[in-house]
Amino acid sequence: MNDRIRVSEVRLVGPNGETVGIVPTADALRLAQEADLDLVEVAPTARPPVCKLMDYGKFKYENAQKAREARRNQTNTVIKEMKLRPKIDAHDYETKKGHVVRFLRTGDKVKITIMFRGREQHRPELGYRLLQRLAQDVEELGFVESSPKQDGRNMTMVIGPHKKKSEAKAEVKAERAEKAAERAAEKAAERAERTAVPPTEPGDKKERRRSENLDPDM
Repeated sequence: MNDRIRVSEVRLVGPNGETVGIVPTADALRLAQEADLDLVEVAPTARPPVCKLMDYGKFKYENAQKAREARRNQTNTVIKEMKLRPKIDAHDYETKKGHVVRFLRTGDKVKITIMFRGREQHRPELGYRLLQRLAQDVEELGFVESSPKQDGRNMTMVIGPHKKKSEAKAEVKAERAEKAAERAAEKAAERAERTAVPPTEPGDKKERRRSENLDPDM
């Protein structure tokens, strides 16, 4: 950059990306000073090297901002695993399916593993049908990314989420905020109901009577 550029001439690019051409390095530096910009090598291996007129401080700041934004939006895909038996009962199946649904809602992939034991290994169709059933039950949230395949005593299948991790996290966050707002509104309504004093009707008042034991002349 600037005085550290030692070559005698450079291929110069203007601040807006326009091509100036091959010019002596001294002239390029003079143009940079007149424009209050920096002369920066952007392709040092070219012959001659390509240099651009730019505000290097602003360039570094914008690049740092872009990198920070990219890291913020980066999606780290996590593969969860759920293990089932080919003869799983209805209650356990619903429980396992609930976990798969939760994983897919948060944008995670799910590896489904069917574990065969003993003679079950000779009936792979049981595992295949179970995997197909699960895939159909969660098709609104995910799709079969890796079809069922036999791996020794196990049969595996991978279900991927329809939505990206960032989108899923944003939706989950919005749902939580909405539920929190509903709970706060319910609590506020309960407090208002407890502190509210019902109006007293005129006819509700008891007429005060003089005691019959009192002397009427008093």
